[in-house]
Amino acid sequence: MDMRTPLGKVRGLGSARDGTDTFWKQRITALAFIPLVIFFVVFLIAHAGAPYEEVVGSLSNPFIAVLLGLMLIAGLVHMRIGMQEIIDDYVHGEKTKFLAVMANTFFTIMIGALCLFAVLKLGFGG
Repeated sequence: MDMRTPLGKVRGLGSARDGTDTFWKQRITALAFIPLVIFFVVFLIAHAGAPYEEVVGSLSNPFIAVLLGLMLIAGLVHMRIGMQEIIDDYVHGEKTKFLAVMANTFFTIMIGALCLFAVLKLGFGG
Protein backbone atom coordinates (compact mmCIF):
# COMPACT_ATOMS: atom_id res chain seq x y z
CA MET A 1 0.00 0.00 0.00
CA ASP A 2 1.43 3.36 -1.06
CA MET A 3 0.89 6.15 1.46
CA ARG A 4 2.16 8.97 -0.76
CA THR A 5 -0.13 11.64 -2.13
CA PRO A 6 -0.66 11.78 -5.89
CA LEU A 7 1.40 14.97 -6.05
CA GLY A 8 4.23 13.26 -4.14
CA LYS A 9 4.13 10.35 -6.60
CA VAL A 10 4.40 12.71 -9.56
CA ARG A 11 7.30 14.64 -8.05
CA GLY A 12 9.08 11.42 -7.14
CA LEU A 13 9.76 12.60 -3.62
CA GLY A 14 9.96 10.19 -0.74
CA SER A 15 9.02 10.86 2.84
CA ALA A 16 12.25 12.81 3.37
CA ARG A 17 11.24 15.28 0.62
CA ASP A 18 14.57 15.02 -1.20
CA GLY A 19 14.14 11.88 -3.24
CA THR A 20 16.21 12.73 -6.29
CA ASP A 21 18.53 15.30 -4.74
CA THR A 22 21.23 12.80 -3.77
CA PHE A 23 20.80 10.94 -7.06
CA TRP A 24 21.52 14.08 -9.06
CA LYS A 25 24.44 15.15 -6.86
CA GLN A 26 25.99 11.73 -7.40
CA ARG A 27 25.54 11.94 -11.17
CA ILE A 28 26.82 15.52 -11.43
CA THR A 29 29.97 14.75 -9.46
CA ALA A 30 30.53 11.66 -11.62
CA LEU A 31 30.11 13.75 -14.77
CA ALA A 32 32.54 16.39 -13.48
CA PHE A 33 34.98 13.69 -12.42
CA ILE A 34 35.30 12.15 -15.91
CA PRO A 35 37.23 14.96 -17.69
CA LEU A 36 39.24 15.66 -14.54
CA VAL A 37 40.41 12.05 -14.32
CA ILE A 38 41.24 12.07 -18.05
CA PHE A 39 43.35 15.18 -17.46
CA PHE A 40 45.04 13.50 -14.47
CA VAL A 41 45.86 10.35 -16.47
CA VAL A 42 47.28 12.43 -19.33
CA PHE A 43 49.33 14.41 -16.79
CA LEU A 44 50.66 11.18 -15.27
CA ILE A 45 51.55 9.73 -18.66
CA ALA A 46 53.25 12.96 -19.74
CA HIS A 47 55.34 13.04 -16.58
CA ALA A 48 56.11 9.32 -16.23
CA GLY A 49 59.79 8.99 -15.48
CA ALA A 50 60.32 12.74 -15.31
CA PRO A 51 62.59 14.12 -12.62
CA TYR A 52 61.03 15.44 -9.41
CA GLU A 53 61.88 19.06 -10.21
CA GLU A 54 60.08 18.89 -13.56
CA VAL A 55 56.93 17.46 -11.99
CA VAL A 56 56.95 20.08 -9.22
CA GLY A 57 57.51 22.73 -11.87
CA SER A 58 54.46 21.52 -13.76
CA LEU A 59 52.38 21.43 -10.59
CA SER A 60 53.41 25.05 -9.94
CA ASN A 61 51.26 26.03 -12.92
CA PRO A 62 48.04 27.43 -11.37
CA PHE A 63 45.89 25.85 -14.08
CA ILE A 64 47.21 22.36 -13.37
CA ALA A 65 47.04 22.84 -9.59
CA VAL A 66 43.41 24.03 -9.80
CA LEU A 67 42.40 21.11 -12.01
CA LEU A 68 44.02 18.64 -9.61
CA GLY A 69 42.27 20.33 -6.68
CA LEU A 70 38.93 20.14 -8.48
CA MET A 71 39.54 16.46 -9.25
CA LEU A 72 40.18 15.80 -5.58
CA ILE A 73 37.08 17.68 -4.46
CA ALA A 74 34.80 16.06 -7.05
CA GLY A 75 36.14 12.60 -6.23
CA LEU A 76 35.79 13.07 -2.49
CA VAL A 77 32.26 14.45 -2.72
CA HIS A 78 31.30 11.59 -5.03
CA MET A 79 32.86 9.07 -2.63
CA ARG A 80 31.12 10.57 0.40
CA ILE A 81 27.70 10.51 -1.27
CA GLY A 82 28.19 6.91 -2.40
CA MET A 83 29.26 5.75 1.06
CA GLN A 84 26.35 7.66 2.60
CA GLU A 85 23.94 5.73 0.39
CA ILE A 86 25.58 2.42 1.32
CA ILE A 87 25.38 3.29 5.01
CA ASP A 88 21.73 4.33 4.70
CA ASP A 89 20.83 1.12 2.87
CA TYR A 90 22.81 -1.49 4.78
CA VAL A 91 23.49 -0.22 8.31
CA HIS A 92 20.40 -0.73 10.45
CA GLY A 93 21.26 0.19 14.04
CA GLU A 94 20.76 3.89 14.78
CA LYS A 95 23.95 4.27 16.84
CA THR A 96 26.00 2.32 14.32
CA LYS A 97 24.51 4.32 11.46
CA PHE A 98 25.26 7.58 13.27
CA LEU A 99 28.87 6.56 13.92
CA ALA A 100 29.32 5.35 10.34
CA VAL A 101 27.98 8.62 8.93
CA MET A 102 30.26 10.62 11.24
CA ALA A 103 33.28 8.49 10.28
CA ASN A 104 32.43 8.87 6.58
CA THR A 105 32.21 12.65 6.89
CA PHE A 106 35.35 13.06 8.99
CA PHE A 107 37.34 10.69 6.78
CA THR A 108 36.35 12.65 3.68
CA ILE A 109 37.24 15.97 5.29
CA MET A 110 40.57 14.66 6.60
CA ILE A 111 41.64 13.11 3.29
CA GLY A 112 40.46 16.19 1.39
CA ALA A 113 42.38 18.55 3.63
CA LEU A 114 45.58 16.49 3.41
CA CYS A 115 45.37 16.12 -0.38
CA LEU A 116 44.57 19.78 -0.97
CA PHE A 117 47.41 20.77 1.34
CA ALA A 118 49.79 18.63 -0.74
CA VAL A 119 48.55 20.11 -4.02
CA LEU A 120 48.82 23.65 -2.66
CA LYS A 121 52.27 23.03 -1.22
CA LEU A 122 53.50 21.69 -4.56
CA GLY A 123 51.62 24.43 -6.42
CA PHE A 124 53.37 27.14 -4.44
CA GLY A 125 56.77 25.61 -5.01
CA GLY A 126 56.90 23.03 -2.18
